Amino acid sequence: MEIENTRDADSMRGSRVGFSGPLVSGKKSARFKDDESYVEITLDVRDDSVSVQNIKGADHEAALLASRLEKRPNNTLGSQLSFHLRQVSKELKRMTSSNKFQKIDRSKSGAARALRGLQFINKNVGTEGWSEVESRFDQLAVNGMLTKSLFGQCIGMKESSEFAEELFDALARKRCITSPAVTKDELREFWEQITDTGFDARLQTFFDMVDKDADGRITQEEVKEIISLSASANKLSKIQDNSDEYAALIMEELDPGNVGYIELYNLETLLLQAPSHSMNLSTNSRVLSQMLSQKLKPTKERNPFKRCKRRLDYFIEDNWKRIWVMALWLSICAGLFTWKFIQYKRRAVFDVMGYCVSVAKGGAETTKFNMALVLLPVCRNTITWLRSRTKLGKIIPFDDNINFHKVIAFGIAVGVGLHAISHLTCDFPRLLHATDEEYEPMKPFFGDERPNNYWWFVKGTEGWTGVVMVVLMIIAYVLAQPWFRRNRLNLPSTIKKLTGFNAFWYSHHLFVIVYVLFIIHGYFLYLSKKWYKKTTWMYIAVPMILYACERLLRAFRSGYKTVKILKVAVYPGNVMAVHMSKPQGFKYTSGQYIFVNCSDVSSFQWHPFTISSAPGDDYLSMHIRTLGDWTSQLKTLFSKVCEPPTGDQSGLLRADIVKADYKPRLPKLLIDGPYGAPAQDYKKYDVVLLVGLGIGATPLISIVKDVLNNIKQQKDIEDGTKGSKKSPFATKRAYFYWVTREQGSFEWFKGVMDEVSENDQEGLIELHNYCTSVYEEGDARSALITMLQSIHQAKSGVDIVSGTRVKTHFARPNWRQVFKRVTINHPDQRIGVFYCGPQGLVGELRHLSQDFSHKTGTKFEFHKENF
Repeated sequence: MEIENTRDADSMRGSRVGFSGPLVSGKKSARFKDDESYVEITLDVRDDSVSVQNIKGADHEAALLASRLEKRPNNTLGSQLSFHLRQVSKELKRMTSSNKFQKIDRSKSGAARALRGLQFINKNVGTEGWSEVESRFDQLAVNGMLTKSLFGQCIGMKESSEFAEELFDALARKRCITSPAVTKDELREFWEQITDTGFDARLQTFFDMVDKDADGRITQEEVKEIISLSASANKLSKIQDNSDEYAALIMEELDPGNVGYIELYNLETLLLQAPSHSMNLSTNSRVLSQMLSQKLKPTKERNPFKRCKRRLDYFIEDNWKRIWVMALWLSICAGLFTWKFIQYKRRAVFDVMGYCVSVAKGGAETTKFNMALVLLPVCRNTITWLRSRTKLGKIIPFDDNINFHKVIAFGIAVGVGLHAISHLTCDFPRLLHATDEEYEPMKPFFGDERPNNYWWFVKGTEGWTGVVMVVLMIIAYVLAQPWFRRNRLNLPSTIKKLTGFNAFWYSHHLFVIVYVLFIIHGYFLYLSKKWYKKTTWMYIAVPMILYACERLLRAFRSGYKTVKILKVAVYPGNVMAVHMSKPQGFKYTSGQYIFVNCSDVSSFQWHPFTISSAPGDDYLSMHIRTLGDWTSQLKTLFSKVCEPPTGDQSGLLRADIVKADYKPRLPKLLIDGPYGAPAQDYKKYDVVLLVGLGIGATPLISIVKDVLNNIKQQKDIEDGTKGSKKSPFATKRAYFYWVTREQGSFEWFKGVMDEVSENDQEGLIELHNYCTSVYEEGDARSALITMLQSIHQAKSGVDIVSGTRVKTHFARPNWRQVFKRVTINHPDQRIGVFYCGPQGLVGELRHLSQDFSHKTGTKFEFHKENF
C-alpha cells in the first residue's frame, strides 16, 4: 500500500491533511471495472478525525470498507490511520480472492426477474401515486407531521403495519432522522426512494431495512428479525416459529467463509440467481405462445349484427343442453296455462268471474306440473344411475340438477302467485258482488246461498289448506335463500337463531305437510266436482312414489352401511379429516359424495360430504370444514376424544384407533351413498385441469389419487406383476391447482402431495399450490420468503410454506396463463376443467374455457361442483 502526502509536513498539524494512492495493486478484482486496476481513496484528515473525501474505481462494497476510515481515534492519528488503512487493504484483498465474489449476471432477463422480485409499492407508482399519498397525508397528519404508526396506512401498506414501520426506520436512518414523525417533504423523499424503479436503489433500501445498526453488514440476528417480520406480514406462522433455523440456513448459504455477517452483494447474488416463480413456457413453445397470444387478443367486430350473431352462436354452443331443457320446460308450462285458460274461458263461470278465473286456473295447472317436477332433481339415486349407466348425460345437464330445482321452485312461486292473487283480488270479490241472476250458474259450485264475505271462502277446506300451504312455502323458500341459509345477514341474535343450515333443513322438510295439503286442496275444488277432473293426484303420484322409494332406499342402505372410524385428525383452518372402514360392496368413483348422519348431533339430519379417498384405497375418507352449526357440533364431539399428535403426525388433534393403546368412544356415523357429482366425469377426458379453492380441493384430491393409482397399476401391468382386470380410464395427464388462504391448510393433503411427488416419475400429474396470504411475487414483503424458499428446497427438496415436495406459489394464479400453458401443451385436444369452490371464480373460469375453446383448437369443457 502506498500513501502519498499531498501537503508538506508542517501542514499536518493544521486543520486538514489529504492522502491519496492505490490500495490494491497487481491483481484485479472481479467486481471492479476491467480497465481499472486501482481503487483511489482521498482522505480528509482534520485534527483527530479522518473522513473519506473521494473514491475512484470502487463499487459499493469497497466504498463501505473505505468508509470505516471515518472513525475518531483514541490514540495518535498516525497509528490509528495506519491501522484503518491496513484493515481496508486486508478486506479488499479478501474480496478479490473470494470464490463467492464473482461477477454477477446483470443480463436483461436476470435484471427483469430481480426487479419483479423486489418492489415496495406495486400500485400507484409515479406522480399519480404521490397525489394519493399526499391526500392521505393531509388527512392523517397532525400539526403537519405524520407519525410512524400511520406511515403504512399513508403509503398503502395498511395491512402490513409492522413491515411499514421497519421500512420507515430504514428510510429515517438513511437521512439521520431521529423523530418518530416526518413532514410532507420528508415523506416525499421516502416515497421517491421506495418507488425508485432502479434495482440497485431497491436492493439498497431492502438492505437498509435488515441492517438496523447501519454498519454495512447483516448479522444472523438481523436476518432472523427480518424473517420473523416477513413471515408475520405474510401470515406464515410456521416460518415465524422456525426463524432461528431459517436464519442459520441463510447465513450458511451466503456466508460460506463463516465471517459472521453478509453484505450487500450477497443479497444481490441471491436475488439475481433465485429461480423465478412465474410460469415460464418451454423454449420450443415460444413461437406458438406468441401466436396464441395474438390469436386471443380481443377483436371487436364493427358490424353490430355480426357481433351479436357471434355472441349468440357462442352462447348456444356453450349452453345448448340448458337451452333445450329450459325451452321444453317453459313450453310445457305455457301450454298447460294456455289450455286451462281457454278451457275456463268457455265455461259459464267466465261470465261472472271473467279472465280472473282463467288466470287462476292456468296458474294452478302449472303449479301442479311443477310440484310434480320439483321432486325429480333431488332424486339423487335416480340421477346417479342415469348419469353413470345411460347416455342421457350427452343431452341432459345432470350437473345442473340443483339449479333446475331452484328454477322450478321459482316457477311454483309464480304459479301460486297467479292462482292466489287472482282468486283473492278478483274472483272472490266479483262473486260476492254478483247479482242474483249472475249468481244462478254458480249454485252448483257454491251452493244455493251466495257467500257473503271472505271468511266464507277461508273457513272452507279449499281456503284454509291454500292459506296454510302458502305460508309454509314462503317460510321454506325464504330460509333456503343463501342470505339466511349461510347466515350472511347481520340479524339480531334472537332472529339469527331461527336461520342457518338447520333452519333451512327443517323448514324444507315441511314439504311433506305441503304435499298432503296440496292433494286435499286439489280434491275439494270449487268449480270441479267430477273425480276425473281433479287431476292434482295424477300429476304428483309418480314423482311422490319415486321420491318415497328413494328415501326408503336411503334409510335401508344407511342401516347396513355402518362404518368403523379408523382415524380422526383436526387440522388448522377448522377442518377435520375422518378415515372410516369401507363397507362391504361399497363402490364409488372419485368426485362422488356421501351423506353422513351422526345421531349424537341429530338423529334426523343427513349432510353431504365429498369423498376424498380414491376408489383403490382400502379406506373411506372425507374432509369436513366447520362452517355451520351441525359441523361445529360434530367437530366438538370428536375433539373431546382426540389428543395432541405425537412424533411426525400431522394435525392439531388426532385419534388413531388402530395404533392407539386405548379405545376412545367415538361418535357413531352412518353413511348413505355414493351419489353422482360433476367431478366424476373426469374419466371421459385424456387431460384434466383441476381447480380447487380451500376445502373445495377434496373431490379433486380424490381424482389425483385415482390417476396416481392408475399410473401404478399400468406400471405393474407393464412389469408383468399384475394382470389387467379392468381397462384403464382415459385420463393420462392431470393439472391440479389448489388455492388456499392459510399455510396450515397444506397439512390437509400433505400425504397425497408427497406420494404424487415420489411415485409420479414421468410428471404426468402437475401439482401447483398457491397461498394467497403471501404477497405476490414482486413484493418486498415476500422477497426474503422467496429467497429462503429457493435455498431450502434446493437443499432438502421440501417447500418451507407447504411442508411438502410441491413448491408453493404466492398470491393468486394468473388463470389466463394457466389456460394458455395447457393449450400449448395439448393442442387440438379435449380438456376437462373441473372446479370446486366458492362461486366467485366460476365466471372467470367459465369465460376462459369458452374463450380458449372458441379461438383455439383446444376445447375446454367446464364443470362446476355445487359448493
